Amino acid sequence: MNKKYERYINYIVNDIELPYLKYLNMYGLKQDEYKLILSKLYNQPVTIGDNYVYDKNGNMIYYEDIDGYWYKREYDTNNNEIYFEDSNGYWAKREYDNQNNLIYREDSDGYWGKREYNSNGKIIYYENSNGLWIKKEYNEYGDLIYHENSNGDIEDNRR
Repeated sequence: MNKKYERYINYIVNDIELPYLKYLNMYGLKQDEYKLILSKLYNQPVTIGDNYVYDKNGNMIYYEDIDGYWYKREYDTNNNEIYFEDSNGYWAKREYDNQNNLIYREDSDGYWGKREYNSNGKIIYYENSNGLWIKKEYNEYGDLIYHENSNGDIEDNRR
């Protein structure tokens, strides 16, 4: 790789203050040069569109507006969003099971929520940081037969 690009990559990688798109103007880079640098930075081909950067799967991984507000996203190998962060200091992270069901979420506001699923992908338990919880049961046909929650509501259609 050209020494000029290596130097820019080092600046970008070592600069903990985003936004990335400022480098187009700051270093007088052309968009194709910057695309090459970001591809090296993310270890994959990227696409740049106006204020957006997309990964090789078409997922938006970075956005920046003219006022300097930015956010970035990360995805797992199944294209599920696993992390979000913005320039206001807000962040959120998510975890998924092997069937791509969301099983846990938490954010910088202190909120968290977790879910459990049956083998058919239906939620059987939910709980969050606000004290809400829900329990559900289904019959062999996938019909809801039992529902109970933290408000004291119970619906029992088990036989």
